[in-house]
Amino acid sequence: MKHLTSDTTPLDLNSFTPRQIVEELNRYVIGQKDAKRMVAIALRNRWRRQQLSPDLRDEVMPKNIIMIGPTGVGKTEIARRLAKLAQAPFIKVEASKFTEVGYVGRDVESIIRDLTELAINMVKTHRLGAVQQKAEQHGEERLLDLLLPPPPPRPGFVEGTNESAAQTAPDSHETTRSKLRLQLREGKLDERTVEMEVKERSLPVGVISNVGGLDDLEGNLRDMLGGMFQGKKKKRLMKVPEALKHLTQEEAQKLIDMDDAIREAITKVEQTGIVFLDEIDKIAGRERTMGPDVSREGVQRDLLPIVEGCTVTTKHGPVLTDHILFIAAGAFHVAKPSDLIPELQGRFPIRVELSPLSKDDFVRILTEPKGALVRQYQALLATEGLTVEFTKDGLEEIADIAVQVNERTENIGARRLFTIMERLLEQISFEGPEWPDKAVNITAEYVRERLKDIVKDQDLSRYIL
Repeated sequence: MKHLTSDTTPLDLNSFTPRQIVEELNRYVIGQKDAKRMVAIALRNRWRRQQLSPDLRDEVMPKNIIMIGPTGVGKTEIARRLAKLAQAPFIKVEASKFTEVGYVGRDVESIIRDLTELAINMVKTHRLGAVQQKAEQHGEERLLDLLLPPPPPRPGFVEGTNESAAQTAPDSHETTRSKLRLQLREGKLDERTVEMEVKERSLPVGVISNVGGLDDLEGNLRDMLGGMFQGKKKKRLMKVPEALKHLTQEEAQKLIDMDDAIREAITKVEQTGIVFLDEIDKIAGRERTMGPDVSREGVQRDLLPIVEGCTVTTKHGPVLTDHILFIAAGAFHVAKPSDLIPELQGRFPIRVELSPLSKDDFVRILTEPKGALVRQYQALLATEGLTVEFTKDGLEEIADIAVQVNERTENIGARRLFTIMERLLEQISFEGPEWPDKAVNITAEYVRERLKDIVKDQDLSRYIL
């Protein structure tokens, strides 16, 4: 099995099968085999669609997914890791924060606008990385010009003058510049300051409220008015390292074609974008005539054209949503997927139910993922010289307590482990740096001793765990 070398390495969809995609997801998310299979198939279908002829390719629509399961079982993490592996534009939004057009709040089209902005930043960051070395060279030359301005041009030669003497000044300047370049690279000029002209770009007038969907208006005004006032410059004194960083950034911006980057970003959104709609169950249910839920069904109807496929106008140009993959998720404790309006149900043909986490799942969550909770705490406490080891029975006791508390209070899934681990290691985190013995073993007896009072008292555990 081939593994990625880092979180930022893109997944090669040409060589990875759905099974291998699931194996990659297993490095970060424990259990939930069915959900992983579904999203792996959905991702692989992206690649399959690209292999089709253009006339058939446009007919193949993404099979949107609804994940059903309690909080903390991995719904969001599966979608987030999938997008990260594929290096696809990804945005997570809560369906409950959107309102029907005509009500105060954000409209659903802002999802696509935000996704487009994320894609532009993604493409821009990638292109900046590609030109970074060249930008550093240009930035270094500009900084040397500030440290050692070039000599003024010499007047024309007078008959009878010595030509070698006429070239002495430029040669001397280049020699000094080479010495300065060497000192700059060795860090010997880090304490020197240079005066630079820095562009100012800000609105000349007060603050615009972002209440009631005015955030898009504010962004447009900033772009419009910023262009009117961006020519204003001011002089600033900077240390050499800060000045070099600033000049390198300026040079990198000059080296990338933003118009081409925006076109690439919009294509990425249209062909590989993923939208994760969390809390979809909060907008399900029968319409009410008054109260805060009055526009729930209206939000569903506003989502319909975006999920089905439409053109959303952004400040960077129109964006087609026909082939964006939508993954919705919700606990559905009160409402059911069938409570969504029939039209929206039809746009999410794939349903997958995520199972509650067991004791064995909790033990695996503590130890197996790449960024497992146990590894995190061991690394944090190691900075104080503390060596913390968890025995097998200690991990099982932590998992058992997590299951008990979830059953007796609210089932918040794997998030319960955060509260338990923080409470368990509170004394070590606070007093540990002062202990002469820096080695600590977390056994089952230690876990029971630290948490026995809270676990016994249901009211206390409700507030603390």
